[in-house]
Amino acid sequence: MRVHVVSDVHGNAEALARAGEGADALLVLGDLVDYVDYADPAAGILGRALGPQVSAEFGRLRTDGGPGELVAFVRAQWARLDDPGAVVEEAVREQYDRIFSAMTVPTWAIPGNVDVVRLWPEYERAGVCLPDGRVVEIGGLRFGFLGGAPLPPGMAPRVGGPWTPHLRLAEEYDEAVAALGPVDVLCSHSPPAVPELSYDVVSRRSESASPALLDKIHRDGPRASLFGHVHQPLSARVRVGRTECVNVGHFRRTATPYVLRW
Repeated sequence: MRVHVVSDVHGNAEALARAGEGADALLVLGDLVDYVDYADPAAGILGRALGPQVSAEFGRLRTDGGPGELVAFVRAQWARLDDPGAVVEEAVREQYDRIFSAMTVPTWAIPGNVDVVRLWPEYERAGVCLPDGRVVEIGGLRFGFLGGAPLPPGMAPRVGGPWTPHLRLAEEYDEAVAALGPVDVLCSHSPPAVPELSYDVVSRRSESASPALLDKIHRDGPRASLFGHVHQPLSARVRVGRTECVNVGHFRRTATPYVLRW
């Protein structure tokens, strides 16, 4: 059995259409939408709707801004438009139309933190399964799937504005991890809370990671834990007990899937 695994597609539908070549199945671990393109400020939804200067400043504030500065800046910029929600939804749908159409082999896909999950049911079809929060059997192995990213304990998602990241309450996320039960392969968008896996060496910050995923790995010892979310991790893989924990890569940039064989 040969399975290709990708994460953080961020609009790269052309590469995704080739990602399943030679594979029996394709797993997509979230972040299909290209909201902010850090390499090209004129691209991405933010750059196209509000201009490259806004996108570039977003990138700067994400790394160097003070508490609340990024949120305030983005809200002020979106407020320049008459109906920013309609602009964002149209752009997201245009990207989803291309990206979901590029899934040409049997595909299991979960959302990441930048995905608009309320639109996902519209894209499920024969050959494209959306297994978030469930366990499915693929080639005789049990794969557990969990999308989105957990918030720190005690923090609630911000509401309002045209863009709402898919960030989940810590308690809700932990319950979803526990509900999966034992699996052979644990597939999530966010990494388990291992410092080497969650720290991004370019943004110079630790991204959201899940202690509950790490606890599950210690307790159940799955063969592998596969995830994305961190584009430039301090370490792309770490072994925890018998479990190989692997960041499958920033697919928008690499265009190369991680290959799982058994």
